[in-house]
Parts: sequence; structure tokens; C-alpha cells
Amino acid sequence: MSHTATGIRQTQKLRTRQALLDAALVLLEHQSLSSLGLREVTRAAGVTPTAFYRHFEDTAALGVALVEETLGSLHGLIGAVLAETGDSEERLDRSVEVIARHVGAQPAHFRFIAREQHGGVGPVREAIAAQLRRFAEEVACALGQEPGSADWSEEDLLMLGGLYVDHMVITTSTLLEAGPEGEAEVVRVARRRLRLVTIGRAHWLDEG
Repeated sequence: MSHTATGIRQTQKLRTRQALLDAALVLLEHQSLSSLGLREVTRAAGVTPTAFYRHFEDTAALGVALVEETLGSLHGLIGAVLAETGDSEERLDRSVEVIARHVGAQPAHFRFIAREQHGGVGPVREAIAAQLRRFAEEVACALGQEPGSADWSEEDLLMLGGLYVDHMVITTSTLLEAGPEGEAEVVRVARRRLRLVTIGRAHWLDEG
């Protein structure tokens, strides 16, 4: 088989996979993943049920892929912000802007995450939890490199990272509820809450 033919087949395979993910996301606007049928997805995507199994073992595996598609790219974006030089508060402020842009661009993806974080499909719950733990570890690592964190324990840094990630999750849910017209106010409040956390962080090691 020629390289050209192989390339065409690979492109078609990727298109089919993406069509299944896109179709599932549309259907999941109106139902939970646990109630989603494989044939519903393939019918909406315009492919056969057999084609589904070339890409996913079951709908749970498709859900895990949606988690990766939604949250995977955020690691690089948030990481780039945290790696910037300058005041940590300013960097965290910019991370709020990144999240707001991402939620605004992919609201259906983030509604899926918000619903399924505590939904009935175990592998998807675990995939979301793993992504959030990874975010917490990345934030903790970035904060640990700052001079003000010299005396912080690894446990406390991870707890702080988790606190920032919890804030990110709450902000995401609030952005979804507020819609585009309420985004500016949600971002303003989110930044103020981050500043409150930053003030507490500055005094965490104070005696008494």
C-alpha cells in the first residue's frame, strides 16, 4: 500500500473518530452519558455500529476521550501562564482569563464535564478526577518554585494547588450558568476570590 493511500485511510479514521465524539457531545446536551446508547451515537454520526468499535470499546471509553479532549489542552495553556515571570497573583488572574476563553469557546464540552464529574459512569469520573489531580500537582509545582514557598511542605503546596483547582472548577460552573452576558462579572468575582486565597497564603506559616 502506498504512503498516500495509508495517509488517506488514517485521515478518514481520524475524521470518523471525531464525528463520533462530536455527535456524542450534541446528544449529551440533553442526557447523561449513562443513558447514551451506542446506536444513538452512530446514527447521529452517520456511521455503522461496527465503525464505533474501531475507535472505542464502549460509550464509557468515548466519554473518557471527551474528558481528554476537553481538559487535556488546558494543561499547556495554564502551564504557560504559570511559567511566566512576574507576580504570582497576576499569573493566577491570567489563568482565570484562559479558563473563561476556553469555556466560552467550548461550552458543551464543559457542561459535559460539570455533569459527569459526579455522574454514573465510573471510568469517566475517574478520568476527570485524574485530570484535576494533575492540574493541582502542576500548580503546586509552579508555586513551589517561588521564593515565598521555601518553607512550605510538599503536602501544603499540594493542598494549595488543590484549592486553586477547586476554585477553577467553581468558576467554570459559574461561567456556564452566567453565559456570555455574565462572564465579566464572574471573572471579576473569581479574581477577587483568588486574591483572598493569596492573602491567606501569605500568612499560612505565621506563628499562632
